[in-house]
Parts: sequence; C-alpha cells; structure tokens
Amino acid sequence: QVQLVESGGGLVQAGGSLRLSCACSGRTCSSYLMGWFRQAPEKEREFVAALSWSETTWYADSVKGRFTISRDNAKNAVYLQMNSLKPEDTAVYYCAGSHGGRYYYRDSYAYWGQGTQVTVSS
Repeated sequence: QVQLVESGGGLVQAGGSLRLSCACSGRTCSSYLMGWFRQAPEKEREFVAALSWSETTWYADSVKGRFTISRDNAKNAVYLQMNSLKPEDTAVYYCAGSHGGRYYYRDSYAYWGQGTQVTVSS
C-alpha cells in the first residue's frame, strides 16, 4: 500500500499562489487514482481535484481554472498548483489515493495523508 505525505501549505494573501506536494512511498503514485480534498472548519471534507492513471483530470467547479493537479513520475509525487487564491480556499488540504471508483467521492479513497493547512487572508 502507499503512504502519502503532503507539504507546501502556508499563509498567503488573496490573489496569491501556493503549490502543494504529495509524496508517495511504498508504491508509485501512478498506480492509483490520486485526488486532493479539503476540509474547512465545521465543514465536510470536499473534493478538489483528481488525476487518473492516464492523466485525465477533474476539478471541482469552485477551483476550475485556478487549480491544476499534476504528477511527476520521476519524483513519485503529485502536486496541486493553486493560483488566484481566495479566502474561501482556506482549509486543510488532503492528498488521497484510490484503487478506483467515483473520483469525487471521498469513500472511494483508501489512502490519505495527514493534511496541510492553507490559509488565505483577505
């Protein structure tokens, strides 16, 4: 099974950018459907973006055009480039791996990282 470790979170002003990284170990990221989810205080964990084995990508409507998910097989990592950040993007961001299923459904993902905090100030 794969272990996932996120990094790259932090505090940024509205309109700024951050790039989150998710390092895979134990197995390759490319063996899984990889996703990013986020959870704001007192809210449900929600889908942000996903990347298939064939590098098909999907995005939540709220981030489409601003966020980009990608994978680097040589580094065995998945990334989430976040541009034009908004205060409503503030959340803990989680990387997740799935053997398959609905890409937007958190129960499709068996493997989760510990999360990284992203805070966007207005």
